[in-house]
Parts: sequence; structure tokens; C-alpha cells
Amino acid sequence: MWWTDWLTAFLLGVVSSTHCIGMCGGIVGALTYSLAPGIRARRWLFVVFSLHYHLGRISSYMLAGALVAGGAGVLQGVAGGGSALVMRTVGAVFLVALGLHIGGWFSRFAWIESMGRPLWRWLEPLGRRLLPVRSLPQAFGFGLVWGWLPCGLVYSALVYSLSTGSAWQGAGVMLFFGLGTVPTLLLVGIMADRMRRVMASPLFRQVAGAVIIALALVPLALAPGQ
Repeated sequence: MWWTDWLTAFLLGVVSSTHCIGMCGGIVGALTYSLAPGIRARRWLFVVFSLHYHLGRISSYMLAGALVAGGAGVLQGVAGGGSALVMRTVGAVFLVALGLHIGGWFSRFAWIESMGRPLWRWLEPLGRRLLPVRSLPQAFGFGLVWGWLPCGLVYSALVYSLSTGSAWQGAGVMLFFGLGTVPTLLLVGIMADRMRRVMASPLFRQVAGAVIIALALVPLALAPGQ
């Protein structure tokens, strides 16, 4: 059922925030301090700019999800119905690997992030041209670029979206995944140092990793009834 995929994706975004701190915490901090003092001084205006960053980032996630899941749907139509369970299994395996990585039990997962580096080398200069951010369209544009930052967490969510076999459902998975990451990254912008200390603790990361491993079992548990 599509809503369970979206709920799982949202929870994945929430509990994997420890990884977001490592990958995006520095970016959020840099963007925060690059804003004009007048923007930072007014909390509501700072939040508006931050939300535009995240709106752009999530838009890129949705585009990637639509492309990946739509392509998977075409392959499923050619390969037959049994391929859907295969894709769900692959998605679950990726989530388990991610949970082990975040929990500190599987360091080799980090190599997955290298897959997106060629694209990032091309996009990263575009992001630099938008700095310093002085307007909301600039914030949204930087977010669009930021969404393609190589990240094993995002790639795992994309692999999870494969199981939907539908462009709009895959975009929905990535939308809710992105929404799940927003609260933590907003707090990082407001309380950067304090949030990093809390989420860097081994116990916090281990609990988050265990929850992600549990979430990985959801699509397999639901598969027989679909």
C-alpha cells in the first residue's frame, strides 16, 4: 500500500537524522552564517529562508524518486510480477546496511556515496554561484543543487522507492523522506553545536540504526498481502 511506503520513508528520514548531521550539518551551518545579519536576527525570516533551502532539496529528491521508480515500473512490466518482490528485498537490504552503518556496525557502507561524486563535481560549482544567498529564489536554487549531494542515506531511500514501481509513488516516497529530515536540519541551523553533540553520541546513533533495521522489514512483511 502506497501510504505505508510513504510513512516508512518519513520515519526513515526522522530516525536517520544522525547521518544528516554528518553530511549536511556543515552545509546548514555555513548557509546560516552566510545569511545577512538582518535575516538571522529575525527568527521568522530565518525560518522562511531555511524552508526554501529544504523545499529546493526535497524537490530534487522527488525528481530523482520519480525517475528511479518510474524506470523500475517499466522494468517490472517487462520482467513480470515476481520482480516487485525482488526490488522490495533489495530495498530492505539497503536499509539494513544503512542501519548498521549509522549504528557504527558496518563502516563499508560509505563507499555507496562515491557513486554520485561525478555528478556532484559538475553541480557543485553551480551551487557556489548562488552564494551568498540574499533572496528566496537563491535559497530555493541552492536547495535544488544541495539535493544532489552524494549521500548514502538518500541513495538508500531511492532504492527503497524502487519497490513502488510508479513515478508518482516514488516521488511521494522521496517527498516524505525529505520531510522527515527537515525538523532536525532546521534545529541544526538554530542550535548547531548543541544538536551535533547530542546526535553524535554512540547511544543515539545505535538506537537510530536499530530502528532503521526494523523499518527495513516493513515492506517485506507487507509484500504477501499486496
